[in-house]
Amino acid sequence: MARSKECPCDSSDEDACREAALRLLDCADRSSGALLERLVLKGYDETVADAVVSRLREVGLVNDEEYARSVVRYCAGRMLGERGTLLELSRKHVDRALAQQVVGEARDAGVFVDAAWELGRSVAARTAGLDLQVRRRRFWAAGGRKGHSTDILREVFYSLFDNEA
Repeated sequence: MARSKECPCDSSDEDACREAALRLLDCADRSSGALLERLVLKGYDETVADAVVSRLREVGLVNDEEYARSVVRYCAGRMLGERGTLLELSRKHVDRALAQQVVGEARDAGVFVDAAWELGRSVAARTAGLDLQVRRRRFWAAGGRKGHSTDILREVFYSLFDNEA
């Protein structure tokens, strides 16, 4: 990883690394992977940063599972689908196995189906009065960008737009 210009005086100073980690957590919640990456980018030795992040996990200041669940809720609010949510979790450095577990729980709870329906209603309202082909194109494009499965999108489309065919 490349190091930033704000390199600490001593890259092995665990106290300074802990302070930097706490300042980062004051700004925003982060996954342990994202926190580790930011500390290394700030110039701290990776083993020191890993020890600090591990300690923060032990004391409960960093909880990857809670963080992943909050990201899933955020993604559902943005009407993202399963694939889009997995990409967002990956972008935020959440462990892949944990991301799949949390997304699987959300899928089982119907979160992504609800998000697809909300997206469908939103597109239907925005495109009311337009030609059916235009509405179809816009709906499928939005669903694809948001990472929804084609099966769910097909069900939503035929339910919301089929009466216009």
